Amino acid sequence: MAEEESLELEESQEPKSKKKLVIFGAIGLVLLLLIGGGLWFFLGSSDTSEIADTEEVATETGEPVNSGEAYYVGMPRPFLFNLPGVNRSRLVEIKVQLMVRGSEDDLLIKKHIPLIEDALLTTFSSADVQKLSSLAGKDEMRQLALLNVQNTLQPVTGRKVVEKVLFTGFVMQ
Repeated sequence: MAEEESLELEESQEPKSKKKLVIFGAIGLVLLLLIGGGLWFFLGSSDTSEIADTEEVATETGEPVNSGEAYYVGMPRPFLFNLPGVNRSRLVEIKVQLMVRGSEDDLLIKKHIPLIEDALLTTFSSADVQKLSSLAGKDEMRQLALLNVQNTLQPVTGRKVVEKVLFTGFVMQ
């Protein structure tokens, strides 16, 4: 009798475990399909469509896409200026390089260095000590310098030539 009861228990548990196995297998398969579909959607985009989209945006704005080699044009002298502080004034020295694309833009920037130096010095001298003491303030100053240089060169060159302003040296005493 005990043997019959144990056989009945084993028989009743077998279909349940098979059902659980089928259910977990189906859930696993659905999850794999969802993950695969998501990866294909996010990583499977073609590069040619992205390039075409970039060219369309460039033609809409009227600015040509310059995807040439990066050139770095260093300013001939570091920028030295005084900043008034709360307790005392500070002397600041910043060495700057500009990133442009292509040898034509490299020559164009070198031609307009005095204009660029004026825009950068005006930007730097308007800063305050608290901003330049923090990393976020330096990044903000770099972005402001980029905008001022681009806005200064826009009427002269007809386009945005400078891609980045880089601080290669920064000393504040």
